[in-house]
Parts: sequence; C-alpha cells; structure tokens
Amino acid sequence: MSTLQEMAEAVICGNAKKVKEIAEKVLSEGIAPQTIINDGLIAGMNVVGVKFKNNEVYVPEVLIAARAMHAGMDVVKPLLSASEVQDKGIVLIGTVKGDLHDIGKNLVRMMLEGAGYKVIDVGVDVSPEKFVQAVEEHKPQIVGLSALLTTTMVNMKSTIELLESHPVKVMIGGAPVTQKFADEIGADAYAPDAATAVELADKLLA
Repeated sequence: MSTLQEMAEAVICGNAKKVKEIAEKVLSEGIAPQTIINDGLIAGMNVVGVKFKNNEVYVPEVLIAARAMHAGMDVVKPLLSASEVQDKGIVLIGTVKGDLHDIGKNLVRMMLEGAGYKVIDVGVDVSPEKFVQAVEEHKPQIVGLSALLTTTMVNMKSTIELLESHPVKVMIGGAPVTQKFADEIGADAYAPDAATAVELADKLLA
C-alpha cells in the first residue's frame, strides 16, 4: 500500500493523529500538496461518502473522518501556492430563516469540502436577504438551503425568488424536503443526503 493510500485509510478510520503524521512525512519527501489532497485526503473522504450513502457508516463516523481530513488539510494547505488552490467551485450554504438546525448542513459542508469545494457557511436562521447579500459578496456557483422544520420550508421558496436574478444554482435539502417540493419552488436540485449533495454539485457545475 502506498503512503497516500495509507493516508486515505487513516481518513476513513478517522485517525486524525495518523493523518497528520503521514501528511508531514509525505511533504518532507517532496510529494506535491495538491497530490496529497487529491490522492490521500479527498480519496479517503470519497470512500466515507459512499459508505454513508449505503448506510454502512453513520453521522458520527463521517464527522470523525472529516476531522481527520481537516488535520491533514491544516498541514498541507499553507504550502499550496495560490495558483495551486484548485477549488472545484464555491458553494454557499445555510439553514433558512426560522430554523436553527445545523447537523445536516454541517455534514453537507464537510462532504463538499472533502470533495474539493470551497464552502461558505452562513449559519442558521438566515433570511432570504442575507442569502442574497452573501451571494453578492462571495460569488458562489451553488447555493445550498437547508430546513428541518416544515414551517420553515416556505423560506426556501422566498429565498429562491430573491435569488432569481443571480447566476447561481440552488440545491435544497433537509428531513421534510422532497423532490416534489423542490420542483414546486423552482430549486435546481434536491439532495436527500450529504453524499448525494456532492454528486449533485458536480452535476450542476458540469
């Protein structure tokens, strides 16, 4: 097994200490930071994403794997030159107005980061106006809206209406949200889980 495969395995197991040690080791051996990110850290998170989708691992394992990935990122990121930072795209993500739930949103954020996206997290209880403001500031290609309460789902609709004049794709998700609802309010995509959110982001930007 190559050292980067070992790193991917350590990410999958959630061994942050080992990921950090391997990151320092391979950097000292002269392996390019971008290669370490793609073939070690992201490769590991991709496996976790698939396992999560197939119900082979659950939220706690994903969070632990993401923490391990970030331990490696912290070592490697400072050494990336500006020209090397190849984010796949920018995703702005938040929980809509009136809703304070963030576990699902945080999971999606970690999976997107693990897949190579730059994620701007605007938090919870975010008004439509605040989403628009953040879009104008950060210029994302995709906006992710999360809701866990049926009473706050209506705020997805008002946010999408306000974003209509902006060149962004809108992806929605959350326990009560359905594909039918996404179609009704004009969302570009509906993600039933965090792993699907990554696949949809890739498709929306393809």
